[in-house]
Amino acid sequence: MQVLIEFWKGFRLLPSAWLLLVQFCMLWLSLITHQSLSYRAFMWCLEVLALLIIAKVIRQAPVYTFLGLSFVGGAFIFSFMILLGYASVGMQVIAHSFESLAYFMAAFGLVRYMFADRYLTKDEMFAAGAVFTLIAWGFAFLYNICQLLIPNSFQSPTTGLQSWLDLLFLSFSLQSATGLSDIMPISPAARILAMLQMFCGVMYLALIVSRLIALQYIRHAPRQQDK
Repeated sequence: MQVLIEFWKGFRLLPSAWLLLVQFCMLWLSLITHQSLSYRAFMWCLEVLALLIIAKVIRQAPVYTFLGLSFVGGAFIFSFMILLGYASVGMQVIAHSFESLAYFMAAFGLVRYMFADRYLTKDEMFAAGAVFTLIAWGFAFLYNICQLLIPNSFQSPTTGLQSWLDLLFLSFSLQSATGLSDIMPISPAARILAMLQMFCGVMYLALIVSRLIALQYIRHAPRQQDK
């Protein structure tokens, strides 16, 4: 019991861990396809919670704090307008643009945080996972914007607009370089976005993973010298 208490005390001070937890909850709840107002309101509350955690993450980075919080505020306002029923194409494009920018800004802040630290801690481990999911979520919003502005941007077994879960699955597939998605980018804009995400996925492995390995080495280097 004492171990669980100590774990909880440490976990609640890690915004990156909370962000990962909220995003995974949103991912599991996306299995439910109900369109009732109560379900959409609950999902919106989770999205707002993720945005609030993103705001806390952005405030940890000394650069572009005001700009990042503006993105979070815009995402909150326009997503609330969509919840109220103002779900025109223009409104969705604006809301997803702010959400995408907020997620990318949070990923940028976490990357700066990891590269500024000198030793590997639990927060860096959660931050590495959060950066991956933040980038994946950000590109999923961009894919949704692309299909709203350019019809038939994606080819898949289903016709019409792709669902949010399908776009998120495409985003994770491209970023992880697994290529498991059955959705193909067709329009030039969609293919450019896909190529950019492939590049981000490769750079993530090259920069973030190597940085974590370096921090782990620095952490244990003094002990080896003492011996």
